[in-house]
Amino acid sequence: MALTAGIVGLPNVGKSTLFNAITQAGAEAANYPFATIDPNVGIVEVPDERLNKLTELVKPKKTVPTAFEFTDIAGIVKGASKGEGLGNQFLSHIRQVDAICQVVRCFVDENITHVSGKVDPIDDIEIINLELILADLETVNKRFTRVEKLARQKDKDAVAEQDVLAKIKAGLEEEKPVRAIEFSEEQEKVVKGLHLLTSKPTLYVANVSEEEVADPDSNENVQKVKEYAEKENAEVIVVCAKIEEEISELDAEEKEMFLDDLGIAESGLDKLIKASYQLLGLATYFTAGEQEVRAWTFRKGIKAPQAAGIIHTDFEKGFIRAETVSYTDLMEAGSMGHAREKGKVRLEGKEYIVQDGDVIHFRFNV
Repeated sequence: MALTAGIVGLPNVGKSTLFNAITQAGAEAANYPFATIDPNVGIVEVPDERLNKLTELVKPKKTVPTAFEFTDIAGIVKGASKGEGLGNQFLSHIRQVDAICQVVRCFVDENITHVSGKVDPIDDIEIINLELILADLETVNKRFTRVEKLARQKDKDAVAEQDVLAKIKAGLEEEKPVRAIEFSEEQEKVVKGLHLLTSKPTLYVANVSEEEVADPDSNENVQKVKEYAEKENAEVIVVCAKIEEEISELDAEEKEMFLDDLGIAESGLDKLIKASYQLLGLATYFTAGEQEVRAWTFRKGIKAPQAAGIIHTDFEKGFIRAETVSYTDLMEAGSMGHAREKGKVRLEGKEYIVQDGDVIHFRFNV
C-alpha cells in the first residue's frame, strides 16, 4: 500500500537523525542546512502486540508484520514558497506524501546551530506552516483564474469548484490551513483533487534532550507545542531522536532493558509509527495459518473484496466469502476451533466493511 508520511521541519531539528532511527537507512545527518537534498524513503514495520499474540497462539512457520513508508524531506527555510534555499524542490517532495510529521526542536544544545539563531518551537512551526499556506495560496489563485472563466459560462462543476476555492482562499488569507476548514462531503471531493499541502493530516514531533525524555512535561517548549497542536486538534509525540537512534541498533531484549533504565514503557519511535499509521487512516487485519501469521495494512472503510485484493488481485476478482473473527474473540476462545464452536466466526459477503483487528480467511474462485 503506497502511502507515506513525510518527516519535515527546519534544518537541524533532528529530522534525519529520527529517520535513521526509524529505518536504520543511514540518511546523512550533518550539522548544516540541506544535508538531505533528495528525499530518503524507508519502509518501517508497524509495531503491533496483537501480531505477537497471534504468533504464540497459532505457532506458524513465519510471522510477517505490516509496514508503510516514511520519507525524510530536507529542511524547509523561511521563503521556501518563493524558492528560497531549495524551497521549490522541498515543497514538491511534501506534495508527494500523504501525511506530515513535523519535527520541532525542543532541546537546547549550543553545539548544534539553529537556523533562526534561537530555539523557539512555535516560531519554527509557524515558519513552516506559513510557507505551506503561501504555497497553497499561490496554487489556489492560479486555479481560481482558470475556473472563473468556466464559471462565467455557467459550467456547473466550475461554479461548484469556484465556491470551494473562494472558501479555501479566505481561510488561507487568515493563515488557516485547509485541514482546519470545514467542508461538505461534496466539497471535500473538490478539495482532495487540489492536492494542497495544508490539507494533509499533520502531527508534531517534539524532539527533546536525553535528560528530558523520561519527564518531557517538565520541558516548557514541549508544553508550548502541545498547546499549539491542541488548537489544530493535532497530536504531539515526544521523542529524543538521539536516544532513538541508539535504541534502533539494539536487539529486542537489549532495547527493553535500555527503556527500563530510562524509565520509559514504550519508545518514542513506536509511538510515532503508530500515530503516523493512524494519521494516514490505516488499520490492520490479519491472516493466520500454520505456514504464516501476517498483518495487512488497509484503508479504514474498505469492503472485504478490496481487502482481499491487497493480498492478490485474484482474491478480489474471485471473491466469494470472508471467514472472519475479531482478534479479541479469537484470543478469548483460545483457538479458531473454539471460536467456531462459540459462534464467533462469521461468513461475511461483498458488502462487509473490514474492521481493525479482523482475522480473515478469504474464500475465492478464479
